[in-house]
Amino acid sequence: MAYFKFGVDSFIWTEVFGEKDVWIIPKAKELGFEVVDLAIAHPETFPLEKVLAAKRETGLELVTTTTLGADTNLISPDAEVRKNGVRHMKLMVDINRALGSKILGGVIYAGWGYLTRKPRTEQEWEWSVACMKEIAGYAKERWDGVIAVECVNRFETHFLNIAEDAVQYCKDVGTDNMRVHLDCFHMIREEKSFAGAVKTCGKKYLGYVHVNENDRGIPGTGLVPFGEFMGALLDVGYDGPVTIESFDPSFEELSGNCAIWRKFAESGEALAIEGLANLKKVAAAL
Repeated sequence: MAYFKFGVDSFIWTEVFGEKDVWIIPKAKELGFEVVDLAIAHPETFPLEKVLAAKRETGLELVTTTTLGADTNLISPDAEVRKNGVRHMKLMVDINRALGSKILGGVIYAGWGYLTRKPRTEQEWEWSVACMKEIAGYAKERWDGVIAVECVNRFETHFLNIAEDAVQYCKDVGTDNMRVHLDCFHMIREEKSFAGAVKTCGKKYLGYVHVNENDRGIPGTGLVPFGEFMGALLDVGYDGPVTIESFDPSFEELSGNCAIWRKFAESGEALAIEGLANLKKVAAAL
């Protein structure tokens, strides 16, 4: 039986994590998770002290994810927008340091949902890499965690869709705190092989993993070959969290951006509970 450190994303319960949502952390422990991924939309209003208290109370590991938007887009032609993105990410680094988190993941190289209707350009690559060099350098001086860039599907970005490109991005940034964030929901649309994508990253570059079903429904009830994927994680020696993430159709912005039009379970919590049980069965068979 293989051991995996299973996590749950705050998106299971709330669209915009804030002070009203700190209860999620003890709830996650109650449900049997070891890690909570705090999806932080607004780092400037993050309830740091209350989250730290909940961490001390539960002993759970915390990691974070965030997304950049129209006003923080690192591949915007507007230099001021790119500077805003760098400021957002530096604030996220500060939060991660304060939390004792070791991972900052998500769509953090470009505005999430920003599409030019054209392939990625060399200029966009240069803009994003230059900004990330500043962010990663800032992080390196202050924090011992990693920045993990999430490959997402073609309908959400034209910038990083596959592991191979994300690894190259990390190499071009050139600091040893850059990693790749893989997510099964996106991988099933863009990668040729689950195991192949994991091996492309290898232990050196694989920094974080989301274990989501192909329809964002309950993990283990769809098309994602979790046995192959989790077996590959073992093969490369990945020992970080594997985190369940999904969204409720009642979420105003996220559901529109992610095209979530129907419920996949009685509730997000029910999805997480059943998904955890299914993933533990996969792990037991490895």
